[in-house]
Amino acid sequence: MVGQSSNENGFTLIEMLIVILIISILLLIAVPNMAKNNDVVKDKSCAATVQLVQSQVAAYQVEHDELPTELGELDEYIDSDEIKCPGDSEVLNYDSETGKVSRP
Repeated sequence: MVGQSSNENGFTLIEMLIVILIISILLLIAVPNMAKNNDVVKDKSCAATVQLVQSQVAAYQVEHDELPTELGELDEYIDSDEIKCPGDSEVLNYDSETGKVSRP
C-alpha cells in the first residue's frame, strides 16, 4: 500500500457537528441574558429620565416660585413636547399639586 496516507487534511462530519453543537449551546445561554440586560438598561434609562425631569420641575419652581401646571411649561428647560421614557410610547405622569414626576 505504497502511496496511501492515513493522515488526511480537513475535518470529519462528526467534528463539524460537535463544533456546531457547542456554538448552539453557547448561543442558548447568551441570548436570554442579553435580552434581560436590555430590559434592565431600559428601566435604568427611564429612571434617569424621570430624575432629570424631576430636577427640571424643581428648577422651574425655584425660578417662578410655583410648580408648573403641566410638563409643557418646562420647554425652556427641556427641549421636547412630550417627555417619554426611551422605548415607551406613553408620556410621563405629572402631578401638578405635588410636583412629582412618575413613569406611566
